[in-house]
Amino acid sequence: MNMPQIALQGLPKRLVDDQLIAATVIEEATASAKSNKISLVQYLCDKQLLSSQQFGESASKEFGIPLYALDQHNPDFFPRDVVDSKLLRKHQAIPLMQRGGRLFVAIADPTNQRAITEIHFQAGLAIEPVLALYSDISKTLDKWLESSNDDDLGEALGTINDVHLDELDLEAIDDSADSAEGTDNNGEDDAPIVRFVNKMLVDAIRLGASDIHFEPYEKSYRVRFRIDGILQEMSRPPANLASRLAARLKVMSRMDISERRVPQDGRVKLNLSKTKTIDFRVNTLPLQFGEKIVLRILDPSSARMGIEALGYEDDQKQLYLEALARPQGMILVTGPTGSGKTVSLYTGLNILNTTERNISTAEDPIEINMEGINQTQINMRVGLSFAEALRSFLRQDPDVVMVGEIRDLETAEISIKAAQTGHLVLSTLHTNSAPETLTRLLNMGVPAFNVATSVNLIIAQRLGRKLCTQCREPFTDIPDEVLSEEGFDTIGIPREQITLYKPIGCSHCTNGYKGRVGVYETLKISPAISRIIMQGGSSLDILDAALKEGFRPLRSSALRKAAAGLISIEEANRITKD
Repeated sequence: MNMPQIALQGLPKRLVDDQLIAATVIEEATASAKSNKISLVQYLCDKQLLSSQQFGESASKEFGIPLYALDQHNPDFFPRDVVDSKLLRKHQAIPLMQRGGRLFVAIADPTNQRAITEIHFQAGLAIEPVLALYSDISKTLDKWLESSNDDDLGEALGTINDVHLDELDLEAIDDSADSAEGTDNNGEDDAPIVRFVNKMLVDAIRLGASDIHFEPYEKSYRVRFRIDGILQEMSRPPANLASRLAARLKVMSRMDISERRVPQDGRVKLNLSKTKTIDFRVNTLPLQFGEKIVLRILDPSSARMGIEALGYEDDQKQLYLEALARPQGMILVTGPTGSGKTVSLYTGLNILNTTERNISTAEDPIEINMEGINQTQINMRVGLSFAEALRSFLRQDPDVVMVGEIRDLETAEISIKAAQTGHLVLSTLHTNSAPETLTRLLNMGVPAFNVATSVNLIIAQRLGRKLCTQCREPFTDIPDEVLSEEGFDTIGIPREQITLYKPIGCSHCTNGYKGRVGVYETLKISPAISRIIMQGGSSLDILDAALKEGFRPLRSSALRKAAAGLISIEEANRITKD
């Protein structure tokens, strides 16, 4: 079959001029790509007539623009649901970012007008093509769409722009309980509310948020995410949608939507894929201008990511593993709310969770569901307290017991009794440091002998924001006196091995930070410390004895992580400096 002669120009001519392909071959390829309605680069690469690297370099020279490094762009920040996944697969294109009315799209052939036109028509935005390698686009696109389950969720969720919240006929809304009950239907009036709420939930998961705050005020309404421990405003829907947003969240959480005078608790489960499920713990609180609703995001996979991922240093990890291996005694994890105590406990339980052990937990609330562990929800309204649950556990032949929190003397005494009678007990307390935990138990009224003989290990912890490795920059010429003032002389790392970094901020992170890492102090109850406890010593006495045995306080652990480039000195000061 004789192919029609095509006058070479533009990119095909460049490929020939660069001696990458013969003129007759590119002529045939151009015609075949057109008849098959695919891009030239896709045809050439799929037929292995040219590598994507060769095509990309020629395109870069032809158009005078650099190749974009897709591997330097975090897929979590690609704008989701702006363009249908089928269209992206068809044209092998990736939306990189949205700026106002422009959508920047990675594409291997900027002359592919069919792709640009179809993406523009669907997104309703001006398209700015960004040149990237065809192979990089294919690989990144497959990974991105597979991980986000875009085919299942994309069309259902839509985007915030699709919701058009400001165009709803708000005057027709009846703010009565009967009207609120109607918000669970799938009628046309409520579809934007449903899509907006779903969008917020999925965006929070994608951005790694730990909490979502829906907050009503007199003349405004805002939605904030807590990302890496810091609250950030994400959206401001109209204030007069407060009741409908609250009703939707309460319906999802199986709460009483007619009750707006008292706080309520509920849960939501979101199935992202056949193997990925995220739970939300939901709480409502009546305010002056409506109900504030906070969702805590509970990812079951966080308990199974392994102790290596939590940020323990080698000696700290070894102490925890040794305590978990003991048949009896007590392990206490302490720190403020949001310091990662739950993940530390569940990580330990996951290590202990074997068919040979009977593990029971008393929690308020149950945050992470774990197969193979008997989890009990505390319910004070019916008299099921921590202490009552513990009494029941001890009648059911447990090997390991986890108490969500020791809040009172009765719970503390039963926990210690269990630890002294052949059971391994894990629990939490709210104190500032490991030594203070021991004096807290004594102040509760627990006899000193019982504390000294039952507690094996205390872990105090904080969570620090990790520096983004893509944009962090090292400090230069830090005066020695500044390092000494911060305490770097005491951390056991030579001065020449210390490199401190500062946060910068880029498209891969949030203000220079991405993710969090644990900062720990682990206190093993040695014979010397046991004697101090029984002699009525203070937390300062315990600290002095622990330091002589190699104990490393939270401040030192934070500085060591700063010296290793994991966190900034500002972050170390934020979480540990008095």
